[in-house]
Amino acid sequence: MHFIRDIHARCKTEGRPALSFEFFPPKTPEGDRALFEKTMPELMKFGPDYCSVTYGAGGSTREKTLGIVDRIQRDFHLTAMAHLTCVGSTEAQLADVLDEAGRRGIKNILALRGDPPGGQGEFVKTEGGFEFSYQLVGFLRSRGGFCVGTAGFPEGHIACKEGRETDWKRLKNKIDCGADFVITQLFFDNDDFFRFRDFLGRLGNTTSIIPGIIPILSGSQIRKFTSLCGARIPDRLTRELDRLGDNDEAVADFGIEYAAEQCRGLLQAGVPGLHFYTLNKPRSTVQVVRNLGLAR
Repeated sequence: MHFIRDIHARCKTEGRPALSFEFFPPKTPEGDRALFEKTMPELMKFGPDYCSVTYGAGGSTREKTLGIVDRIQRDFHLTAMAHLTCVGSTEAQLADVLDEAGRRGIKNILALRGDPPGGQGEFVKTEGGFEFSYQLVGFLRSRGGFCVGTAGFPEGHIACKEGRETDWKRLKNKIDCGADFVITQLFFDNDDFFRFRDFLGRLGNTTSIIPGIIPILSGSQIRKFTSLCGARIPDRLTRELDRLGDNDEAVADFGIEYAAEQCRGLLQAGVPGLHFYTLNKPRSTVQVVRNLGLAR
């Protein structure tokens, strides 16, 4: 398996964007079968460069995340990255997770502060743990052996009350602590991404910033997601979602068109890759990638 920073460097040399997908650990055996027998085989047809697997709120899927990453790498020979959060873990416990990751041949970690258990309430530092993701990035870098990614927020982190530019300055500090690349939270207005990218560039950033894209599957679902993460739904998108209402099939078709349009604009602006939040469902992501002609 490869370091993701090296994958990005290779894609740049080849003159093409890196293609990656994100999955979450299923909660049921049926979900596991769907991921490994349907979703993964469908998406592997496009020759992705890597994928990532999320880490439940409060570290609730720690063992399963590592297990899924391990299985993807073994069964599909695809570089996979494990998410890791500060929530609910001491430094010693995080070290144990990294030791296990190393034993499983996992070379890439996405370092995050993480959400509190249940995804609600204020973040509370665990005694003996880390309060901020830059500390986790630094911890990973000091241990060595891993390629370290982190998250960026084109509209500013929902918990940063000082404004988005303050959040972006903190991200630059996090990069300076040892992050090799940035994957962004979902967004729907490319201008937000461009302002974010250009601001970091003026601060001297040279690491890859990969936009995170989510093809909308239903109006109610995306409204819930954006309310939790603080992302904005532009007026044009809101009007169309209102018009389509509860017709999830029509919303999904529109979501494919909107995501493809968004990706075209990003690719024209020279982004180094696209990272798709698949929600473990292949149809929309498959169609967007096909529409973009990104299959290898």
